[in-house]
Amino acid sequence: MLVLPAMRDAGLIEKFVSKKTVWRGRAVDFRVDTVRLPNGKLATREFMDHPGAVGVVPFLPDGRVVMVRQYRHPIGKVTLELPAGKLDPRESPLQCVKRELREETGFTARKITPLIRYWPTPAFANEVLHLYSAEGLKAGKMNTDDDEFLECVTMPFQKALDMARRGKIQDSKTVIGLLACAVWKRFY
Repeated sequence: MLVLPAMRDAGLIEKFVSKKTVWRGRAVDFRVDTVRLPNGKLATREFMDHPGAVGVVPFLPDGRVVMVRQYRHPIGKVTLELPAGKLDPRESPLQCVKRELREETGFTARKITPLIRYWPTPAFANEVLHLYSAEGLKAGKMNTDDDEFLECVTMPFQKALDMARRGKIQDSKTVIGLLACAVWKRFY
């Protein structure tokens, strides 16, 4: 017997009852929602309410990628990451990726291609991350936010991919973006 996904999912769906914002921040909010479980009981779900973000794998004509180094307070380390940022209110992911690429690296791109859209941590955040690749880069001036200190670096794509494989790059959007480019450039 063929079971359609909607029929199979029906026994898993939680019904929204109410929400309470317990903390409102500059970048994210934290919520506690009350839901009705499939068995009829009530439960709470705590999560980070996030507006969404973008990341981009910018390719120079010689195949090098443009990345940024920056300090990340929650882990207490300087990371090597793709240029990325949070969506502003009423900003599309494409507008955001163009803005973030320009702000964090100074580059603008002739061609921006969607790679993948995913939930980085759906168990405790509703953030959607939109990843792109960028080509036909034109250099310009970086214009970072007042509280943003970063260094723009370039490296061969293969070196960045190897750094991810060896655990030298651990940022999820960077690992996923590099792997997506490696797989899709080879097979598509």
